[in-house]
Amino acid sequence: MNVSYPMVSERAGHRCEYCHAPEVVFNFPFEVEHIIPVSRDGTNSESNLALACRSCNLFKSNHTTANDPASGEETGLFHPRHDHWAAHFLIEPETYRIQGQTAIGRGSVSCLQLNHSLSLAARKIWVELGLFP
Repeated sequence: MNVSYPMVSERAGHRCEYCHAPEVVFNFPFEVEHIIPVSRDGTNSESNLALACRSCNLFKSNHTTANDPASGEETGLFHPRHDHWAAHFLIEPETYRIQGQTAIGRGSVSCLQLNHSLSLAARKIWVELGLFP
């Protein structure tokens, strides 16, 4: 396990900092990921580390930008240390979809595939259990 896990997971409230999945329903700890990947000159400093579920971490990979589907323009991905989640995303209560409210939100939803069918099914159960949002 990453030596920074205790600090990062506590700071994140044991939720994925990208999709807000609750860590408690998984049978293993979430991953400590680099917001700016080391391959893109990111550091191991606490300010560059985020808690990510496996899905978000795999889809994020070494991306730092994505295309906003609404404008086609390249935009930065959601940055958990700089951006406020509620300013960029909204949960649709009937469908459990995460809607991007800004270019950053829309690009992040698309890049991280936050509304994949399995994610939506899981999110519905988390809502029913009172674990989400």
